[in-house]
Amino acid sequence: MIEEVTLLNIKGLSVDFFTENGIAHAVQDVSFSVKKGQTFALVGESGCGKSVTALSVMRLIPDPPGKIAAGEINFENRNLLSISEQRMRSVRGNRIAMIFQEPMTSLNPVYTVGEQIVETIRLHQKKSEPEGWEIAAEMLRKVGISEPGQRVTEYPHQMSGGMRQRVMIAMAISCKPQLLIADEPTTALDVTIQAQILDLLDSLQQQSKMSILLITHNLGIVAERAQDVAVMYASRIAELSNSKSLFENPLHPYTQGLLKSLPQLGFTGERLYTIPGIVPEPLHFPSGCKFHPRCYLGCNDKRCQTIEPQLREVALGRQVACWYAPGYERPDDPKL
Repeated sequence: MIEEVTLLNIKGLSVDFFTENGIAHAVQDVSFSVKKGQTFALVGESGCGKSVTALSVMRLIPDPPGKIAAGEINFENRNLLSISEQRMRSVRGNRIAMIFQEPMTSLNPVYTVGEQIVETIRLHQKKSEPEGWEIAAEMLRKVGISEPGQRVTEYPHQMSGGMRQRVMIAMAISCKPQLLIADEPTTALDVTIQAQILDLLDSLQQQSKMSILLITHNLGIVAERAQDVAVMYASRIAELSNSKSLFENPLHPYTQGLLKSLPQLGFTGERLYTIPGIVPEPLHFPSGCKFHPRCYLGCNDKRCQTIEPQLREVALGRQVACWYAPGYERPDDPKL
C-alpha cells in the first residue's frame, strides 16, 4: 500500500471582513488536508467561503478590510501564516500556483501572453530571457495550444475564452508547482471546452504528481475528478469525506439537498428539486446550525436552533456537522 503524504494541512482557519455594517465572518474554523498527487474539491454555493479559503492559502486576502483571524495553513511542513511576505513571494506562483475563474481579469491586456509567462519564469526560476521565451512556448504547447511560437506574441484579447484559460494554466504550471489551486476554472466556458480543460488538468497532474485544490459548485466535476471533498455552507464545512462515500451516502441534509437537485439519467423534464430558502448573509447568520432555517430535519428542533454543531468524525475518514447525522454525539441537556 502506497503511503499518502499530506502536502497542505489547514487547521481552524477563520477569515473576517470589517465593513461599515459590522464584521462579516467569511470563513469560520475550516480544517482539511490535501494529499500529495491527489485532487481535493471544495464545494458549495456562491458566497459560502470557498474562494476566500483559496485566497487565504495564497495570502492574498486584502488587509484591510479582510483579516485572517485564526488558524494555520501548513504547506510542506511550514505555516504560511507565520513566514515573512518576502518568503511568501518565493512560494506564491512557484510552489503554489492559482488559476482564477475569469482569465480576462487575471491577464494583463497590455502585455503579450508570452511576456506574462516569461515574467513568472524569470522571477522564480532565475532563467535568462531567451530561456524564458523557450519555456513559455513549451508551456503553451504542453497545454494544447497550436503554433505556440506564434501565440506567445499575441495579446489576451486575440484569444478565445478557452485559449485564455489554457494560457492561465500554462502560466501556473511554468514553475512546476507542488500545489495548483483551481478556482472555478471552467465556469465561463461551454461544456465541450470545460471537459477539455479538466482533462488537461488531469493529464498535467499525472505527469508532474502535483496536488490540486479544486474550488467548484459543480458536483458532477467532483464525482469524476476528486478523491476527497469538503462541502461548505455559510462559512463552515458541513461535511468532509472521500468522494465515493459522499455520493453514495451523504450525511448532512445540505449535501443531500445538493445531490437531490442534480438531474438524473433519464430526466424527463419535470421540475428539479430545490433547497427551500436562501443562503444567509455573512453579516446576518442565524443562531445555532446555520442551515437549520432551510433544513427538513432541524427547522423545528431547539437544539439545531441554539447550538451550532461542530465538525466531528462519525466514521473512518468521514466528518460531518449535524446533530441528526448517524453516529454524531448529541448534548445531554434535558432543556434541549
